[in-house]
Amino acid sequence: MRREAFGVTKKGESAWLYSLENRQGLKAQVTDYGAALVRMMVPDRDGRMRDVVLGYGDVSGYEKGTCFFGATVGRCANRIGGGSFTLHGKTYLLTKNDNGVNTLHGGRNFTNQRLWEVEKEEEQKITFLLHSPDGDQGFPGAVDIRVTYELTDDDVLRIHYHGVPDQDTILNFTNHSYFNLDGHGAGNVLEQKVWIDADAYTRADRQSIPTGEIVSVEGTPMDFRTGQLIGARIGEDYEALNFGGGYDHNWVLNGSGLRRVAGMCSSRSGIGMEVYTDLPGMQFYTANFVEDEKGKEGAVYGRRQGACFETQFFPDAIHQESFPSPVVHAGEIYDTTTEYHFFKNS
Repeated sequence: MRREAFGVTKKGESAWLYSLENRQGLKAQVTDYGAALVRMMVPDRDGRMRDVVLGYGDVSGYEKGTCFFGATVGRCANRIGGGSFTLHGKTYLLTKNDNGVNTLHGGRNFTNQRLWEVEKEEEQKITFLLHSPDGDQGFPGAVDIRVTYELTDDDVLRIHYHGVPDQDTILNFTNHSYFNLDGHGAGNVLEQKVWIDADAYTRADRQSIPTGEIVSVEGTPMDFRTGQLIGARIGEDYEALNFGGGYDHNWVLNGSGLRRVAGMCSSRSGIGMEVYTDLPGMQFYTANFVEDEKGKEGAVYGRRQGACFETQFFPDAIHQESFPSPVVHAGEIYDTTTEYHFFKNS
């Protein structure tokens, strides 16, 4: 596995970039800072390699950035309303980093802005390790978090998450990559097609906190079951789109176990991607709040220039008894997998 310097953090820590490459020439580059996916090189229909994820050129961008490009986010991905939760009668106060009221992706300076240890590396596989102590950002229990990236010879980027807490706590990790199948600096993704295997989504308020209602996608611009262009209905006068400035909601995925739940394709590049997960939900987000973000190779990213497929337990599930629970008990194994499958789209 190739390793190269990726800059030095403000704390004086050296960050590194690791390259995974398969027999077909696909390449994934990941950094130990935030256990983030920095580049994903995929051939287009003409065999030209395109980098299909947004990102920064060195560690300083990831330190300063607020968009979570490619990052591993947790302990609890997405939002926790009010920045607190009660478990077994005890209330835990978390860091509030979303509108000064809620907790987003685990809180301030959490997993995406820390240097992870490289526990194990192989030619096409790498495992990052981060120790999160009891009380970290307010969460109970200590846990060693492991994230493994594997690039297989059948063009699958597999991301595996593992942890065993020593107290009952919340664990809910995801990858926050922004995909643009025309290339990371190619402009907006409105003409790229997406499908999502979900009959419903979780309704949310203006602060993106779920109300507890499960709403059918039937007859709404949230219906991606047969696929539609991202831009086809994104501007419609519909509550979810108005509140989110576009798509930024959790879809209630059909089925269970590791299964195919979503896909994206570009008629321009001929690149296609499918998403597999064993989790119950997925946040589909169309970069509605990205603005003038200076990225790698001189690219400047703007609104709707990427799409995220954040597999997860539902947002604010700790406050909704009807949602699948993100609580992991002491000594219990948290173990989940998400895969991105790449292919040429005719």
